[in-house]
Amino acid sequence: MKLVMVRHGQSLWNKENLFTGWADIDLTEQGKIEAIEAGKLLADYNFDRIFCSELTRAKETLKGILAGKTTNAHITYDWHLNERHYGALEGLNKKDTAEKYGEEQVKIWRRSFDIPPPPLDDNDQRFIAHQKKYPNLSLTELPKSESLKDTLARVQPYWENKIKPHLARENILIVAHGNSLRALIKILEEIDDQKILEVNIPTGAPREYVFTKNLSLEKFGYLGNQDDIAKRAKEVANQAK
Repeated sequence: MKLVMVRHGQSLWNKENLFTGWADIDLTEQGKIEAIEAGKLLADYNFDRIFCSELTRAKETLKGILAGKTTNAHITYDWHLNERHYGALEGLNKKDTAEKYGEEQVKIWRRSFDIPPPPLDDNDQRFIAHQKKYPNLSLTELPKSESLKDTLARVQPYWENKIKPHLARENILIVAHGNSLRALIKILEEIDDQKILEVNIPTGAPREYVFTKNLSLEKFGYLGNQDDIAKRAKEVANQAK
């Protein structure tokens, strides 16, 4: 069976080099094109089940991937696949933040495994509780800041309980975000806590995993032009420079 994961296409805040996290931002025109191009690469795939984050940029990417196609896939939208929460950094320019606090500090906030950015204050209007977008979540479930470790803590149980059980008999598509997908890559490829920090996931590039009947991982890799994918991954790595 096959599992394909796609990071959403370029968002407006990706383009402006802002920390995004749970902020609900739309795709740019380039992001919409990336989604359509991902759909072309997946034209011959028949997905039985699709999982997508609750954020607009992921939903719009899925819409682009499925544009012009007929699918009977069961689609689930879930906050467990949302991007990691960047706390008090959300909405700030990455380069400006690096100039203010230093590249090394921003790299720690962006890429350390278990050190989250400064949390949002309860009264900060960026705190999700004020936006009322997740009425079924308690205040303790709504993040104010997350490290990759925190993101992994919500993604891994969701993978084990909601996604993996279908993999033995169904082809699956996941559309999510840089860090929620980084958490999944860490699980699937058994990457250690330090090496996963250097994994850069380009926008709109489908990453395919092929499994044997007993769910052993047989092969994996990005679909499409590998030079272009490497270039886009490098751009992700250089965002705070």
